[in-house]
Parts: sequence; C-alpha cells; structure tokens
Amino acid sequence: MRTTSPARSCTRSSGPDDLDVQGRRVVVIGSGATAVTLVPALTSQEQGAAHVTMLQRTPTYVMPLPRRDRIAMALRRVLGPERAHALVRAKNIARGQWIWNLSRIRPGLLRSAIRRANMASLPAGYPVDTHFKPPYDPWDQRICADPDGLFFAALRSGRAEVVTDRIDRLTADGVRLASGTELPADVIVTATGLEIQLMGGADLSVDGEAVDLPERMTYRSSMLTGVPNFVFAMGYTNQSWTLRLGLVCDWFTRLLDHMDRIGQQAVVVEPDVDVNARSALDFDAGYVRRAAASLPRQGDVPPWTVPMDFYADRRLLSKGPVVDEHLRFFAPTGGLPPTTTPLTGEVVG
Repeated sequence: MRTTSPARSCTRSSGPDDLDVQGRRVVVIGSGATAVTLVPALTSQEQGAAHVTMLQRTPTYVMPLPRRDRIAMALRRVLGPERAHALVRAKNIARGQWIWNLSRIRPGLLRSAIRRANMASLPAGYPVDTHFKPPYDPWDQRICADPDGLFFAALRSGRAEVVTDRIDRLTADGVRLASGTELPADVIVTATGLEIQLMGGADLSVDGEAVDLPERMTYRSSMLTGVPNFVFAMGYTNQSWTLRLGLVCDWFTRLLDHMDRIGQQAVVVEPDVDVNARSALDFDAGYVRRAAASLPRQGDVPPWTVPMDFYADRRLLSKGPVVDEHLRFFAPTGGLPPTTTPLTGEVVG
C-alpha cells in the first residue's frame, strides 16, 4: 500500500509525480475542498482509479455550482469586459453577503436548499442525511463548492462513494473503521485540512522583544496593537479571501499619504483595555480551532472587530476617516511611546 498526502492547501497535491492510480482502489480521507475536487479527478480519466472512497468523519455541506457564470458571460458580450467586470464583481459580492446573512438569520432555510440540491444531484434513495447532513449550520464552517457538479457525477457513476465513519487503524490492505468495516485501499490520500501559518511564518519583535500574538488585538483587521509600522491582511471566511486585501491596501496607502503630510515615519495602535476580546477568526472550522491559541484577538466594537461583512469594511477602510484616536504617530528613533502596552484583560474564546 502506498500513501500520499496533498499540500496544506485546497488546490494542489504534493504527492509523488510518478504515482499511478489506474485500476487501483483509492481512499481519500477528508471531506473539504481538496477531497471534493480530488474524487472526480481520480475517477474521470481513462487512466483513473478503479474505485475511490471519500472517507469522512463528519459530513460537510457540498453545493454543486457551475464553473462559468452565464450572467457574466452575457454582460461581457453586451457591455465589454471592463464595464461588465464591475457589475459582475458587485453581483458576486452581494450574493455572497446575502447567503452569509441568510445563514445567520434563517439557517434552516439554507440547510433545506442545500439538501434539495444534493438530492437532485444523487440517485433516488441515496442516504443524503447520512453523508451530507452536518451537525452544524451552514457557514459555521465553509460550504464546499462542487464545480460543475463533478463530485456528485462521480458518485452517480458508481466509481466513487462516500463513507462516514471514524478510523480505527490502517491495515496492510486498507483502512479499518470504528464500525468494524474495512475499506480496501491500494492508495490512501490524506486530505484532512490545512494548517494556518500566521504572518507568512515571520517572527515579529518590537525593540528586541518577541511579539506574542494572542496578547495583541487587531485594528481595522489590518494592524496589531503595540506593533508599529506593521500592516497585514486577513481575508474573509465567507467571501473571496482577497476582497478585504483590496480594502486594506486602499486604507494603507491613504495612511502612508497622511504620514507624509504630517512628516512622521512611525505609527502604532494604542490598545483599548475596555474592549472585550475574542479570537480574531470567529469560525468553527477544524483548522481554525487548531490555531485558536496562537491567533491575535479581536474586539467587540469597531475598529477592533474582524467583520465578515465586505460592506462594513468598505465603510471603515475606504470611506471612513483614515486616522482616529487609536493611532499614535511618533519618531522611530526613540522607541515606542511609553503608553503602548500589550492587550490586557480577560480573553474570551
């Protein structure tokens, strides 16, 4: 039996280049974006696997979605690419935000819509509630997109299946499950999720003292209390990750222009000890829970929050004032201003 593992990413595998799965039995452990895209890729080609089993511990919301946006294609034909781009971008942002809001207000309604889509994509009598009914509401964790419904097509073809169970151990012939069943496998692929790497793996220090991220609070989702001249970008969990990046870059360039005008070279965020703190990523995904102890904190009121709302961020970062009372500008030669301290007080979550 040969074992391979995809990279800590949702898009690319790091398995050996010479791996040949033709005619072989493959077990993919996991149920996120990596697993959902791997299953059809392993079964759809002529040299594909004889059979693929997606083994999951917990069901995931999976929604079949088209790869091509017909509305976008029509608008490009009528308006041209540049004008159509602005409209399509606005449409997609609004749709994503609407679905997120619906998941917070009427989660049962969204759960029912996903279930109906799953039933329509699977053979009659398929145990949808066994394999596609998570014990949490939509967007408590990410909803997994199935491009062009290829994952469900692989299940309909009979060349792939979903098994929901826990692993007891690996054997010489496959995977033995907690239920006692043994899944035969020639190849096992671990698609069990990513690991969060904070700040690109950089070690932060101020005046020679290491920065303990859980002691710092986010400001405008882009700076940390007590860390001067350091701006980062933390994307959305419910939208395209890059959407907030554009807003942060817009605010950051405005901040640099302001510093040029006032003749200052350093800026630091002063903490507000009266703000209640919680984890910067308020999200229940396993990779977030694993990293929770190392994450910076967010507050319960702006500008300390990390909102999952593009429009709220746009009001704060692009349309709001570039500076406020929480920013202190100073000359860098003398070190940090004396009032700059790490976050104190109780941290919740």
